[in-house]
Order: sequence, then structure tokens, then C-alpha cells
Amino acid sequence: MKTALLTASALLALATAPAVAQDQLKIGMTFQELNNPYFVSMQEALNEAAASIGAEVIVTDAGHDVAKQISDVEDMLQQNIDILLLNPTDSAGIESAVHAAKAAGVIVVAVDANANGPVDTFVGSKNRDAGYMSCKYLAESLNGEGEVAILDGIPVVPILERVEGCEAALAEAPGITLVDTQNGRQDRSVALGVVENMIQSHPDLAGIFSVNDGGAMGALAAIQGSGRDIKLTSVDGAPEAVKAIADGTPFVETTAQFPRDQVRVGLAMALAQKWGARVVPAQVPIDVRVVDSENAADFSW
Repeated sequence: MKTALLTASALLALATAPAVAQDQLKIGMTFQELNNPYFVSMQEALNEAAASIGAEVIVTDAGHDVAKQISDVEDMLQQNIDILLLNPTDSAGIESAVHAAKAAGVIVVAVDANANGPVDTFVGSKNRDAGYMSCKYLAESLNGEGEVAILDGIPVVPILERVEGCEAALAEAPGITLVDTQNGRQDRSVALGVVENMIQSHPDLAGIFSVNDGGAMGALAAIQGSGRDIKLTSVDGAPEAVKAIADGTPFVETTAQFPRDQVRVGLAMALAQKWGARVVPAQVPIDVRVVDSENAADFSW
């Protein structure tokens, strides 16, 4: 991670040189959604980085609609973007847009979730590690014994990897039993109802892992409403989740990602190729970090 961040810093510093006479770079970024603090912070970091090199930024919100995201990319290509930063809402469904961008000579970097097709670089969190770390923490917080459940989400690669990592960690704790997996769609209101049903169906439920903090906040409301002693862990590091952990609620841990770093490194990889680098990493994994009561007060994206 440190190497990637140093690369990003060096590239962006070089780009600020005022003597470089060239047309203004045009960067397009399409998000799977912007109704999420995680992606909002990513957009903020992109705008800051682009401003530092005098680049124009075009941002779109797919709202988890792959047809809209494809249309948004087509519109960006009509506006002659140089770089496409792609946060796909559907890794397979967006492939045609990736091919169209490459046919137009655009550099394509996938951020946070990878996309099918000829993507130049993928920059994303170590999602399997994140799921593993959160569920290992959950098992340890239960002293290695008890029934737990997984609050799943939309089946994109990062979410699938988190669940895979979680299941691997739980399998290492023979006294832990996974009794339920249900889809909360990473949405607070949906997760609230799902977890209420989980709690009613499993009177001995002792722990829940949520694949993201949005779903976890709904799960927390359900746990608090039940009056039961159920520990909750998650992935993301969202401000609201971090505050809940710091406040000593049943939400005991989130494995934090670094959305600002992801987009900075993604832009750096695109700039490296734009400026003629012949060897650019196919993937740049970004580390994750456990946030619990020990460090929550000092953590932010």
C-alpha cells in the first residue's frame, strides 16, 4: 500500500508543473451510487486531485442501474474524456462500455470493484481480508462460541469476497456456528427488517456480520430494539459506524477501507499510462484496517 501511495503522490506532484503545455485532461468517473458516504468521500478526493493537476472532471451516478451506467459512459466518450475511472454497478454487465472506451483510446481504471473487459488497472480494497478480519474479531469477541449470522448484500465481487473471507474466519472457530445468511441489500431499512426476522428466528443468536456499514446500521437498530446481547461487526469504516463503535453500542468493530486512497491511486495509475508508462500494474490492492473501541475515536476516512 505504501508503495502505491508514494507512486500516486509522485505522479500527482509531477502533474502540477505549470510549464507543461498540453490540452486540459478530461477525467470521467462513473459511480455505482452516490447515495453513500463512502463514494461521496471518494468523489471529494477525486475532485481535489483533479484540481491539483488542472484537469476537468465529469461525474455520474448510476444508481445501481447498469443500463444507465453504460449510457453515462457513452455520454462521456462523446465529451472526449481521456481517462475513465469506473466504479461498476455490475462487473459483467458493464463490459460493453469498457470495450467502447478502449476502442476510443481512453484509459480505463476500475476502482473499488473490478469490471470485465480490457481494464488497464484495477485498484480496490483487500475485501477478502476485510471479511476475514471482521469475522475473526466477531468470533474472538464471543470467546469462540455461539451462533452467528451473515447479513449479505448485492452480489458484486467485493461483497462476495467479504462473505468468503468471513466464512473462512468462522470456519477456524469450531465453537462458532453459522446459523443464517440473509440479504440486507446493503440498505439500512431493508437490513432492519431482515435482522429483526433473524433475531426472532434464532433465540440463541450471539453475533452478526454485515457486509457493509449501511446494512450494519439497520442491524444495530434491530439489535437495540430487541434488547438482546448480540455483537455486530462490519466492513467499511463509515463515520456513523465508527461513532457507534466509539459510543460502546453492540456494534463492536468495522474493518475500514480507504476510498480516498483508492481513487487517488487509481488516478495515478491512469496518469502513468497517459504519460507513457509501459509497465502499469494490472491490480493495486489497498490495505484495510480494524477499527474498534481502541481506535474509533481517532479514525476517519
